[in-house]
Amino acid sequence: MTHLMTKFRYNPLKPLLESDAPAIIYFTRRDILEERVDPITKLWNLPPIQKLLIKQLDDGSCPSKGKTKHAGVKYSLIETWKALRFLIQQYQMNNTHPAIRKASEYVFSCQTDEGDIRGILANQYAPYYTGALMYLLILAGYADNPRIEKGFRWLLKMRQNDGGWVIGSPGITGIPHLTRQELYDLTSNENRETVRALDKSQPFSAAGTGMVLRAFSVHPAYKKSKAARTAALLLKSKFFKKDNWTSYQHPDNWLRFQYPFWWTNLVTALDSLSLMGFSPEDPDIENALNWLVNHQEADGLWKVSYSRIHKEPDKKRTLTSQLWVTLSICRIFKRFYSDF
Repeated sequence: MTHLMTKFRYNPLKPLLESDAPAIIYFTRRDILEERVDPITKLWNLPPIQKLLIKQLDDGSCPSKGKTKHAGVKYSLIETWKALRFLIQQYQMNNTHPAIRKASEYVFSCQTDEGDIRGILANQYAPYYTGALMYLLILAGYADNPRIEKGFRWLLKMRQNDGGWVIGSPGITGIPHLTRQELYDLTSNENRETVRALDKSQPFSAAGTGMVLRAFSVHPAYKKSKAARTAALLLKSKFFKKDNWTSYQHPDNWLRFQYPFWWTNLVTALDSLSLMGFSPEDPDIENALNWLVNHQEADGLWKVSYSRIHKEPDKKRTLTSQLWVTLSICRIFKRFYSDF
C-alpha cells in the first residue's frame, strides 16, 4: 500500500476515509487498504439504494420520467440502465438480491433474437448500449448465462473491419447523405424497421468502442480474447485525441469523468484496460496515468471535469462525484501496479 501511495502527488485516502459517505469508506477500506469489512449486503440498506428500489415496477423496470417524447424509444430501459449503474456498479449489488434479478430479467426481455438489447434507439442497432448493459449484467452475476453469450456473439458481428465499434447505429452507416431529421426519425420512430445497411469499412469510434469494451473487460473468458485486445489497442491509441466520429468528437471528452460510468473517458478506458491485464509501462497507458497524477488536486481528489469547452460543474454539488471518481482512480492504479 505504501508503494501505491508513492504513485500520487497527494494522499487520496485521507479525503476518502474522512468523507461522510459510508459506501466510500467501506470500499476504500476493502478494495484499497484490503481490510476486513462487514458483508456488503449491509450497504444495500443505505437510503440512496432504498430510494431507487422503491420506484421499481412489477416488471422489474424503472418508470420513465415525465412525458415520453418518442413512442419508439424504450424510456423504461433507459431509466433501468441508469438505476442499475448505481445499484450494480456503484454499490455492487448482484443477482442474489430479488430487485436485481427482476431488473435484469427486464433488461434481458429487451434482447432480440439476433442478440442485441434493443430499444434505446428505437428499432435500430446500438452496440454501445448493448455493451454497457451487458457490463452491468455480468457484474451482477450473469457471466455464464447463455443470453450473455448470445450478446457477445452479436457484438462481434457488429465490429468494423478495424475491430472496433461505431457510435450510433452500425446498421445506418451504409446509407449515404442522411439528413439530421431522417436520422432522428430512424432512431426514434417505432414504425421504422431495423436498418441493416452496414458499412464496415468506416473507422471505429473511441466513444462507442470504449462502452462495448467494458463488457469484455469483466467477462473471465472474453477479456482474454483476440477481439477484446484488438479493440483495447484501438481505444488507447485515441487517448487525448479527437474521435473519428462527430458524436463526442472533441478531445476534451476524454477529460470529463463520472461514476458510475456513462460515456467513454480516460477513467472508464483505463478501468477496462486494467481489468484486462495491460501493463502500466505501455506508452499510451503510462502517458494517461501520468496525466492523472499531474492533475490531482491538492486535497487528494480529482475534479469531475478538466474540459475547456464544457460548462464548469457546480462545485457544491460535485464533491460526492469527486469522491467516487477518486476511488475509481485508486482502484485503477492498484490493479496496474499490484505486481510492480
